[in-house]
Amino acid sequence: MTAHADLLVVTEGQGTIWTGTGRRTTAVAVAGGRIVALDDEAVARRGPSTQVVELGDRSLLPAFRDGHLHPLAGGAETLDCDLVDAADVDEVLQRLRQYVAAVPEVSWVLGYGYPPEILPGGVGPARLLDDVVADRPAALWSSDHHMVWCNSRAMEVAGITAATPDPPRGTIVRDVDGDPVGTLLEEAELLLEPHLPPRGREKEARGLEVGLDRMVRAGIVWGQDAWTRPGQLPSYLAVADAGRLTADLDLAFKVEVDRWEEDLPHFADARRDAARAVERRQGDGVPGGRLSATTAKFFVDGVIEGGTGALLEPYCAMGDQHAGGHDHGIANWDAAELTRAATAIDAAGFQLHLHAIGDAAIRMALDAIAEVARTNGPRDRRPVIAHTHLVHPDDLPRFRELGVIANFEPLWAQDNEIMRDLTVPRLGPERARWQYPIGSLVRGGAYVSFGSDWPVSSHVPLDGIAVAVTRRGTSGVGAEAPFLPEEAIDLDAALKAYTAGSAFQAGDDHDAGTIDVGSRADLIVTSQDVTAVPPDALSDVEVEVTWRAGTRVHGEA
Repeated sequence: MTAHADLLVVTEGQGTIWTGTGRRTTAVAVAGGRIVALDDEAVARRGPSTQVVELGDRSLLPAFRDGHLHPLAGGAETLDCDLVDAADVDEVLQRLRQYVAAVPEVSWVLGYGYPPEILPGGVGPARLLDDVVADRPAALWSSDHHMVWCNSRAMEVAGITAATPDPPRGTIVRDVDGDPVGTLLEEAELLLEPHLPPRGREKEARGLEVGLDRMVRAGIVWGQDAWTRPGQLPSYLAVADAGRLTADLDLAFKVEVDRWEEDLPHFADARRDAARAVERRQGDGVPGGRLSATTAKFFVDGVIEGGTGALLEPYCAMGDQHAGGHDHGIANWDAAELTRAATAIDAAGFQLHLHAIGDAAIRMALDAIAEVARTNGPRDRRPVIAHTHLVHPDDLPRFRELGVIANFEPLWAQDNEIMRDLTVPRLGPERARWQYPIGSLVRGGAYVSFGSDWPVSSHVPLDGIAVAVTRRGTSGVGAEAPFLPEEAIDLDAALKAYTAGSAFQAGDDHDAGTIDVGSRADLIVTSQDVTAVPPDALSDVEVEVTWRAGTRVHGEA
């Protein structure tokens, strides 16, 4: 006798079940956390205890999977001064003023998420923050996390003066007299680190739960947590062991240029401990998602809007006085050392995940991956280049040739204020046409996954999918005209990049990312039929229900 389904989702022609396989179906049956039948066979699995969901004019999709985000850090940052989406400098200062009044006891005032484009050249002067908080050090991280805006007290505590040299992979932005103005780029922010109060495991765990809640509400059931340290593992385990890990996560440990060899054994220990904890939770019957630690994260360079993305040719002059002195940006790694580290870390069985923004950084990353394959031999390694912002045309075919996954944050591929005020002026018109070549790589047969880089930008996949399809934002200057429309992709390709594409990145491509018999029942119901709404309106569609492995983790069906 065929077992009854735990869940049956059906549509009678109004809504759509988008399978991701090209197959059309009108019903999906779930049992034991797996999809067990489609169409009439699925309907036949209905039993007295089966939960039945009628789609109506909604749609059922495979749940989303985010190939690059920061749920613990992003969640924890909301517990400090939240500056995300501040409209201008005045709003940043107002939010800061309110926060300072509310927390008179904190020793450091920390804020996160201000849009760098609200500042001329992306540079924030300390004097503006001094007017709000002068008695305590204050440090505000930009939304891209590659710049820190400090008050004078913060620089004083950290000992940053005109005599302080720039670190090898960072810049202290200075005025014409050589005095620090209050903005630190890239690893110059490490000058603050010894003086910052520790976040602590309790705050990290609370932050992770905030991040997980945002993920499942947006329909995300797996995420590549793209910047962690082995010492943070207990915070993740505390949430997982309590049964509150509502999405699956893989941790990517940051590879430090100066100490990767001594860190590698700690990466391996943390990977082992995470795997053992999964077995323990399964044995104890603890519910919740999977937690693994199988990835290593390299920062090959910075970001173009800050002038720190590594370029093959020099940046165009911005015409301001705050030149950082790195006319080609900042390559964090020497090419030979990057290859040596990547080869050793790959040999230890870790997946490589390389932040590479500028065309020089992307070429360096591709060269390193090619050498890793030559040295270590063939295996199913699935290396990832994250962000894939500025790709020299000569390097486009190398993604397919080398089997490299191009991870994009599609929301960034629009003509917004950052693009107009900071990025295009720094690149010039010719190079500006090489940005976010999603369409070129999809058409060229490369592996493509999508992510959000939350909290850098919106974690909501449908926001990014709308931009991938239209190459326009939904408001402001970004909505005026499509940005490099030849790089747009169709809805099917965009949905696949956020489902099957990221499942491939995670090594789950035979188990998840599509609606098919045998696949994990990672599913979402959307408030409207995503295949029927105008592309510009995709970001208005909400995720009403999310299931991870057949367990509802968000919404009511």
